[in-house]
Amino acid sequence: MFSGKSEELVRRLRRALIAKQKIQVFKPAADDRNPPELLVTRDNRELAAISVSNCDEMRAVLEEDVEVSGVDEAQFFEHELVDLVTELADSGRRVIVAGLDQDYLRRPFGPMPALLALAEFVDKTHAVCVRCGRSAHYSQRIAGGDQQVLVGDQEAYEARCRECYVPYSS
Repeated sequence: MFSGKSEELVRRLRRALIAKQKIQVFKPAADDRNPPELLVTRDNRELAAISVSNCDEMRAVLEEDVEVSGVDEAQFFEHELVDLVTELADSGRRVIVAGLDQDYLRRPFGPMPALLALAEFVDKTHAVCVRCGRSAHYSQRIAGGDQQVLVGDQEAYEARCRECYVPYSS
């Protein structure tokens, strides 16, 4: 969290638009922090998006002539996303996915590990540790329960480095 994943996704998708490529952007309906029709970054950059609850909904609204598909917060989707992304890429579409590879307990998160294994290019972005200022690789939960999925922001999570990370207990 707080590492610029969505900002990088928006940057790449805007470049596709500059190249006059047709894009389609998806985000999980579970992430209700912003309007459902917008992907909004922490630095308030916006891009039109389609909010979907699952991969079946995403598949139902996919447009045939889209050249670049973007998926934000991919960790919140089911494992079927791996097959869908593979189908899209195999059909010649460029697919750009952003998401957390680990949950707050540093465990693999959703379909991300499989997506990382299949990806042709992987860029890991890192936040700044709120405790010491080093590069932060982990999402430290500071509030909430012990369920794996807890959509939240600074009220529930902090960016932490390995040395400053402490396993959360509710």
